[in-house]
Amino acid sequence: MITYSESRDLPLDSLLRLYSANAWSAAEKPVVLRNGLLNSDSLQTAWDCDRLVGLGNAITDGHLVVYYPHLLVAPEYQGQGIGSQLMTRLMSKYEGFHQQILVADGRAIEFYKKCGFVRAGMTEPMWIYSGQDH
Repeated sequence: MITYSESRDLPLDSLLRLYSANAWSAAEKPVVLRNGLLNSDSLQTAWDCDRLVGLGNAITDGHLVVYYPHLLVAPEYQGQGIGSQLMTRLMSKYEGFHQQILVADGRAIEFYKKCGFVRAGMTEPMWIYSGQDH
């Protein structure tokens, strides 16, 4: 049975296992990754007993805009509704905000469309990025 939590008690080895399993370059910066997550406005996690199997976070100005930078589910747990549940929990906190924003690529695009997200007009995603995984 999957349980969900807002606890900030995140063992570093659990985080690294989840991020590495999803081939996210943030796993190469463990201290920065953990500190970034702990300083998020919202952090939701999914657990199978004591195993971290999913995680999502949000950063915001607290009134107008919220950005969802990370949503990960362990590959062998994908397709079971865990990502949808994490997004539902995050989005419910920011209902009524003027903008809810994220960046999606690959298979994630169709997932986020199911969550209600659409392409933002003619906008073009832009970034300064130090990773190599895109």
